[in-house]
Amino acid sequence: MKITFFYQKPSRDRFSMMKVFDTVRKFLPAEVEGKVYIPKYVSKGILPRIYDIIEVAFHQGDINHITGDVHFLSYLLKKNKTVLTIHDCVHLHSKIPRISKIIISIFWYIIPLRRAAYITTISEASKKEIAVFYKYDPDKIVVIPNPISPDFFYSKKIFNEREPIILQIGTAPNKNLFNLFKALKGVSCHLHLVGHLDDNYIKALGESKIKYTNFTNLTDSQIVQRYQECDLVSFISNYEGFGVPIIEANAVGRPVVTSNISPLTEVADNAACFVDPYNIESMREGILKVIKDKTYQDILIKNGQINAKRFSPQNISDQYMKLYKQIILDNR
Repeated sequence: MKITFFYQKPSRDRFSMMKVFDTVRKFLPAEVEGKVYIPKYVSKGILPRIYDIIEVAFHQGDINHITGDVHFLSYLLKKNKTVLTIHDCVHLHSKIPRISKIIISIFWYIIPLRRAAYITTISEASKKEIAVFYKYDPDKIVVIPNPISPDFFYSKKIFNEREPIILQIGTAPNKNLFNLFKALKGVSCHLHLVGHLDDNYIKALGESKIKYTNFTNLTDSQIVQRYQECDLVSFISNYEGFGVPIIEANAVGRPVVTSNISPLTEVADNAACFVDPYNIESMREGILKVIKDKTYQDILIKNGQINAKRFSPQNISDQYMKLYKQIILDNR
């Protein structure tokens, strides 16, 4: 069985899904010959995208799996052999012009949804959005969560209550950083931010007088190191398709503060402190509770270790393998 995994070409301003499917591929059975194809161009501009659409048509396998973001690569692929993974519908919640939302909806969702034999997504929340906004049959959408990379494993650390290191992964608008900065004003901590910071973020950090360190362009091992160094993970987004940092923190053994919204509540289960991402005081109280309550920290860490097992690489890869086998059967 030859499977071609189509990845997006990485760019500085967003985190790639490459490491998610790198993990999936490693745990597929030996009978699978997995090949990765990365388009020549970053997904920007009309002509580069047209080039990539044509180019990928010459790199098809027994199964073609578009692993996220570059949904338009499906246009010239064989429909009956194509799997499309849609991670979220974040554009629907973004503050972008209406015409941009329409263009994205048509070319990234409506057409690609009809150019794939199977659609997968990473949470029930994303499944519901795809079904409702794009009038797609929910029975044809398969929910397969993201796996935890085996690079993330338990690493004991004595909690620094005096000045804890708070880790924030991601700086996109949906990460809710302006509210986080307000919530941390006056809290003794050292904020570690992974992702590009624009001038507005830097200004807001200065106004809140937060001690911080910014990290960009990290390798996978450096990201793991950030988790190991921190005391707690903050992931209080106002929108997510899944929430990988939650389960990564669970695996490493760090308490998590996250939003009381779907799908984050489903992903975290009972292994996080839930707060209202639109309420500064709720965010502050949750963070302070984790910092000051040692018993609560221990409960979250213990529950996190249990929760992480749900997202083991072998478990998730087995779910994809079941789907791939079904496609082969469908094409006989």
